Amino acid sequence: MARTARILFESSSYHVITRGIRKEDVFLERADFERYLHILWKYKSKFRVKVYAYCLMPNHVHLLINPIKPGTLKHIMHRINLSYAQYYNFKYNKCGHLWQNRYKSFLVQNDEYLINIISYIEYNPIRANICKRAEDYSWCSYKFRVLDKKNNILDKFKI
Repeated sequence: MARTARILFESSSYHVITRGIRKEDVFLERADFERYLHILWKYKSKFRVKVYAYCLMPNHVHLLINPIKPGTLKHIMHRINLSYAQYYNFKYNKCGHLWQNRYKSFLVQNDEYLINIISYIEYNPIRANICKRAEDYSWCSYKFRVLDKKNNILDKFKI
């Protein structure tokens, strides 16, 4: 059965979630998280996409992104997920799918939802009992956004 086409809007933000196949971990060590962030930065730059929040959990990823041109969301996510899967499969001598289905994307329709989804993304490690404070989790945008630390991936947004 054919998949339903995504409806994409110009200059809109999306909450994107991609999960490891069978909910398995896709980040096994520090270098894996670092590689994913490098890949995200690479394709953010190439496709001129704004990234407002992110959180890399052991078995899934949350992104809040705004593709400048409609239609680029599928290209950036395809490139990110493919690049990371190739890296992972080569490094761990695996083959086949790394990600469960295609990524999910939810249109951010208003400013209140934007604020709520940023909190949802950045507090994910706390809800998963990985850490007590969001700023203690290394693979999340919280400390860069709130504590205004330098980060090449994160963009500032205006309400």
